[in-house]
Amino acid sequence: MNNYREIISINPNIRFGKPCITGTRISVYDVLGWLSVGMSIDDIMEDYPHITREQILACLAYSADREHHVKIVVN
Repeated sequence: MNNYREIISINPNIRFGKPCITGTRISVYDVLGWLSVGMSIDDIMEDYPHITREQILACLAYSADREHHVKIVVN
């Protein structure tokens, strides 16, 4: 998903500037945390009906893109 930039935003006044689903206070970290403890996309959408599958996948795409750009420096 290349359009996560349309779904994930960073605002220094919301959640201390953590990347969030635009228009919410739900951070990418929140979504990744829920998925990491075994919640399914459907579980998340059931608990947070205002979040869409596309938004959850955008959180994953954002995280994958960040990981892709991590540079390791070896001394």
